[in-house]
Amino acid sequence: MNAALSSFMLGEHMPSFDVVSEVNMQEVNNAVNQATREVETRFDFKGSNAKFERDDAAITMRAPDKFQLGQMYDILTAKLAARQVNVKCLDSEAPQENVADAWQVVNVRQGIETDLARHLVKTVKRTKLKVQVAIQGDKLRVTGKKRDILQEVIALLKEEKVDLPLQFTNFRE
Repeated sequence: MNAALSSFMLGEHMPSFDVVSEVNMQEVNNAVNQATREVETRFDFKGSNAKFERDDAAITMRAPDKFQLGQMYDILTAKLAARQVNVKCLDSEAPQENVADAWQVVNVRQGIETDLARHLVKTVKRTKLKVQVAIQGDKLRVTGKKRDILQEVIALLKEEKVDLPLQFTNFRE
C-alpha cells in the first residue's frame, strides 16, 4: 500500500479545497425564459420575430437586425444577474447577419480552461505559500497543512483578475 493511501486511511489527510467555475444551468434556463417573455411583450419588438433559443450551454439570439440583438443581450444579462448568475461566464460570438435577420450565439462557459488553470497555478506558486495546487480536469485542487494558508490562497485568487467567475468548494479539514 502506498504512503498517501495509508495516511488517508489513518485519517491524516491535509486540508484542501477545490477552485471551480460552475454555473447553475437551471437559473440560466429561468433567465432565458424571463428574457423571452420580456421580448414578447415589449412594444419595440412587436411582430419582429425576435427570440432566444437555448441548446445546452449555447443561447442563440435572433432578431431583425444587430441593434435589436444588442437590446436582447442587455435584457438577457439583466435577467441572469437578477438570478445571481455571474455574467462573466458569458462568451459572445460575433453577430451574424443575412438579408432576412441577424443572430448571435452566447456561450455559457463552465469549468476552468487549461490555460487559465496553468496561470492560476503559477500565480499561487509565485507566493511561495506552502500549498500544492493540482489541475484536475476543469478544476483545481489546493492542498495545504494549515487552514489559514488555504484561506490566504482563496483571498489571492479572489484578487486575481480573471474573466471567469471562480467558486471555492469542497473545503475539507
